[in-house]
Amino acid sequence: MLTSLNPLQKKAVTSTSNRLLVLAGAGSGKTKTLLQKIHYLLDVKKAQASEILAITFSKNAANEMIDRLIMDADKTGAYKEILENKNTTAAQKNKYRLEYQQKFKWIGNLQIRTFHSFCYKLMQTYGVKEFDNKFKLITDDKTKSDEAFSKLSADETVFEVFHKLIIEACEDFEYIYKFKRFILDYYIDKIHLLKQDLKIYPKGKFYSTLQGEKVRSKSEQSIADWLFRHNIRYVYEPNVNTKEFTFKPDFYLVDANIYLEHISSLSADTSGKERQFAKGHIQCVKTFEEDMNDSAYFNKIMEKYVKGKIKDSDTPLHRKLQYLEEFAGYQEEIKDFIRDCVRICDMIKVENVTLDHIYAQSQLDPHERIRLFYEMAMPIITSYLKYCTDKSYLDFNDLINKAVQLLEHNNDIKKVVREQFNYILVDEYQDVNNLQVELLKAIIKPTTKLFCVGDDWQSIYGFRGSNVEHILHFETTFKNAKTIKLNLNYRSSESIVQASNEVIKHNKFKIDKEIVSSRKSTIKLYENIASTKEENVLFAVEKVQELLDSGIPNEEILFLYRRSKMFQDYYFAFRNHGIKIQNKTIHAAKGLEAKVVFIIGLTEGRGGFPDIWLEDRIFQVIKKANHEQLMEEERRLFYVAITRAKDQLFLLTEKGNVSRFLAEIPESLKQREAETLFKEADFVLCKNCKTQNAVGANFCSNCGKKIK
Repeated sequence: MLTSLNPLQKKAVTSTSNRLLVLAGAGSGKTKTLLQKIHYLLDVKKAQASEILAITFSKNAANEMIDRLIMDADKTGAYKEILENKNTTAAQKNKYRLEYQQKFKWIGNLQIRTFHSFCYKLMQTYGVKEFDNKFKLITDDKTKSDEAFSKLSADETVFEVFHKLIIEACEDFEYIYKFKRFILDYYIDKIHLLKQDLKIYPKGKFYSTLQGEKVRSKSEQSIADWLFRHNIRYVYEPNVNTKEFTFKPDFYLVDANIYLEHISSLSADTSGKERQFAKGHIQCVKTFEEDMNDSAYFNKIMEKYVKGKIKDSDTPLHRKLQYLEEFAGYQEEIKDFIRDCVRICDMIKVENVTLDHIYAQSQLDPHERIRLFYEMAMPIITSYLKYCTDKSYLDFNDLINKAVQLLEHNNDIKKVVREQFNYILVDEYQDVNNLQVELLKAIIKPTTKLFCVGDDWQSIYGFRGSNVEHILHFETTFKNAKTIKLNLNYRSSESIVQASNEVIKHNKFKIDKEIVSSRKSTIKLYENIASTKEENVLFAVEKVQELLDSGIPNEEILFLYRRSKMFQDYYFAFRNHGIKIQNKTIHAAKGLEAKVVFIIGLTEGRGGFPDIWLEDRIFQVIKKANHEQLMEEERRLFYVAITRAKDQLFLLTEKGNVSRFLAEIPESLKQREAETLFKEADFVLCKNCKTQNAVGANFCSNCGKKIK
């Protein structure tokens, strides 16, 4: 078993350290090392399969781990044939996977789980002490619920519950008025994005009123809203015809038969209007900009000079608003507000902070939009949390949160769980968030063997809540921990590995390691600097056709991009030429590899790569991020993209707007002239560790074994 491992992999597998971090560089055999650790524990250390817990981040990753263990155990090769058969459906694969897990009982007894499925099982078994253990899982999308949980999922989604709670909140007189005002200002008019600092905008009417018309200033909006709320009928800027000229007063109050003029420092001279009002014996009330600074005084003015002029009637003093009527035309904006609320709710759980603390922080923000958002959102989030408790719902973050609370509050259960698992293996440790680390700390005892595999250079999910600090400071979190670095890349050619090393060196927050390639190669990276995007598209079509004609299969050609829209023009061009290629965002390509990789859209600025955008200030209340941290994650993302390539890498950019990341790759590793892309290498392969060696070598330069 151990003979297939290189010295560092072997060191990691046989380590007896109670706390071990295996820093596995890209293509260094991370999964192989983790699986061999399982074999070593079972075969050499004589561990029971049931005391081994292997934790992954996704169901696909867990299935891949199980599949590879089954293929190792199945000497007939039948299971491998099932997986490689393109006609085998996902459902059939699941069926066979379960059958083979039962056939090889040691595999079935292993606990290979995602963080969520582990906590799901824990809460089902013991959750009654912390929560209703007959809970249902509530997700963002019923159709995307993990099949392992689908039978016990809630009948409503997170979005549907939030929407229901907003409608209920809008039954309150004060809330619906404030909420509509907030939606109009910041989701419809987006007044926080207007660049002018003036109270009255000379270019037009930017502000929406509760009644639905556009007015010129925030002050006029406040007057219109006051009239609307007090059920006073008005017309905004009516035409008034006199013998001398036609003009438009600001408001006409229908029931009082009076006009209202709002005066600010930017108002035009109103003396002409006033003479016409006097000649026609028409009543006109004036309000002034300075009156708007004090809401109590403004109300007093309006009560005295406006409401006091209206004759008694049976009309209610306050207009009662109905949610469905008031927001009928604003459902897309309501969806945006709900998405923001859901994101805030998730962040609060992941960062493990209280609602009261976050609300208090938000109210200290100098920006009205931020203060008002939390004023509107917090009652809904609070209601959502209570609703989920009442209905016995847990979402994915709740699963981990409640599991941690269960273990922290119940020593007897913690003891049972800790005694059950003597070996805990964690894959992709660079992607853990705060909650997941707290869970790990809760389930390990001093003698537990914790074996974590990951690569800080490939931490790319900060936007999802992962925190690279956890892998950088592993030895602080887990005392007396050791680190082993796997630095031999079996995937990529020498120039690709060297380029990736040079790029990542520009990051400050990282663990230093020098990755080397096991594959000698003289082929350089191809940098294509086109005058236009169209030229790059044409280049890509021609080059892909060339590669296909040379015998490279479709599935071994991969196009990568920072954002999906970057590939649109390429997609249509390939479709028109009958080419069908593999293409993914870089995030989605994590874990993949291909002989040939094209990275497109390598330009500077908005829509290029790096693509830096600071989170909305709304989210910064909970988790602050700075430009440097975001740039480092972008560079890690570029590193991931580079290291997907095995043999050849094409970097597509545009003249005069080349991505800074390309400048970080030494010119000695790049080519711009057409060269032979693939040729038979003058090397022999070591059958033991797969390292390429020069023809004539007797012993492998890596493992030292004799070359046959």
